[in-house]
Amino acid sequence: MRTDTALREGPSPLRRWRAPRVLPLLATAVILLVTSPLVFIALRASESTAAQAQRLLGRPLIATLLWNTATLTAAVTLATAVLGFAAAFLVERTDLPGRRWWTTVLAMPLAVPEFVHGYSWVSLFPSVQGYWGAVLVMTSSLYPLVFLPVAATLRRSDASAEEVSRSLGRGAWATLWRVTLPLTRPALAGGALLVALYMLGEYGAFAMLRFTTFATAIYTQYKLGFDAASAAMLTLALCLLAVLLVTLEARAGRGGRVVREGATGRGCAPLALGRAKPAALAGLGAMTAVALGVPVYALAYWLLQGTSTTLPPASVLGATLTTLGYALAAAVVATAAAVPVALYSWRRGTRLARTAERAAYLTRALPGIAVALSVVFFAIRYARPLYQQPPLLVAGYVILFFPFALTAVRAALAQVPPGVEEVARSLGSRPAAVLLRVTLPLILPGLGAAVAMVALTASTELTATLLLRPTGTQTLATQFWLYTSGLAYGAAAPYAALMVAMSVPPVLLLTRRTLGPKTLETS
Repeated sequence: MRTDTALREGPSPLRRWRAPRVLPLLATAVILLVTSPLVFIALRASESTAAQAQRLLGRPLIATLLWNTATLTAAVTLATAVLGFAAAFLVERTDLPGRRWWTTVLAMPLAVPEFVHGYSWVSLFPSVQGYWGAVLVMTSSLYPLVFLPVAATLRRSDASAEEVSRSLGRGAWATLWRVTLPLTRPALAGGALLVALYMLGEYGAFAMLRFTTFATAIYTQYKLGFDAASAAMLTLALCLLAVLLVTLEARAGRGGRVVREGATGRGCAPLALGRAKPAALAGLGAMTAVALGVPVYALAYWLLQGTSTTLPPASVLGATLTTLGYALAAAVVATAAAVPVALYSWRRGTRLARTAERAAYLTRALPGIAVALSVVFFAIRYARPLYQQPPLLVAGYVILFFPFALTAVRAALAQVPPGVEEVARSLGSRPAAVLLRVTLPLILPGLGAAVAMVALTASTELTATLLLRPTGTQTLATQFWLYTSGLAYGAAAPYAALMVAMSVPPVLLLTRRTLGPKTLETS
């Protein structure tokens, strides 16, 4: 009788089990913890008087930092958008030979951390520094962030609009500009936003290339001057730039066309490159040589040169185990924390739920130094016994990379058939039992992807690790940074090589999950 009544009442019982009262509380608690660095930045910035803020922001250095950061971000974002879109179009819409191989190779630069890219170029070509060196290194490092989402959109979208355009007499360039580009605009804008946010928060590569941005100035202000208020003011300015970028991306992505999309999309006859085929192969070959060939050659060269250094020796195995331990701990915690937020946002769909989810993504716009400063502030003020202890470093990783876990978990929830959960609930199972026995097993691949993504990014994180690591603790990234700071490139090579090797499996998993098996099996 109770089951019949529930079925007659329609979706009401389903809403009650999908969003039990404890779920909003858990989601809210996670959001407050993850976004706490934003509160810290605002509080620390408010400690400066109006005169101090005016004096700080009126310095000529601020104008220089703003110009350097804005122009470099704009140049790299534009370059990655052009290269990423061109590579995706060649792989997905033309008769390019070896498309399966190119798809994998073009995504591989993600396995090389940005500061390792900088190390590779500077150690082999010391003149690659300054603005143009930063443009070269960061473009070759970050273009896969545009390539992957654009390629996925082209793979899954219905290509009939492009076929109709060509059948009406429009040439390849007209179809590309008027049909294909608008079709991929949301993915293109999203990838470009990720590139821009990475640019705002990057420290290691710019420090190695000797180019000053807001992120490098913030780190220097804290380490040398120990002026937290001034560092917070600079971080607040950086956050305002990030908000501006997010707003621009929302407007750009909103202009994309709505297209029919299936699980794998409807294929079409690939566009014949004809005489342009050698040029296309040469262009992709040059991209691969710059983005992947130079780091691989640099690591091999310095590994063969030896590891002699005047700095104290360190255990490669010990640094590897430490890195894996912290990365896996952060990945598990971040994934577990993402589950209630994703469930609340996906099941409820209210304005409050959507706002909570968007707030979680704001931390992706924060540089590692800002997150580290907030965690240090909390430990010193409210939890001094935890200062320079392992939990603080794990907390910093969770805050920094929580958006990656949330994205993966929410994508997995979107694939859960709602009828399966409704049946389980109608049979008398409690919400917690349905979650443990039905929902979590169904989204297990997504949870695995979330753990892999957070572990990948945490294992190569540098800036926050330099500030939050316990005394005497060395990870692969910090040990690499120690040796490169002393110009001991040979000694740094094993740590860089291990970071790259550890990153390859997650990148392959990300490529397969983003593009799907059909793309990878296309030859």
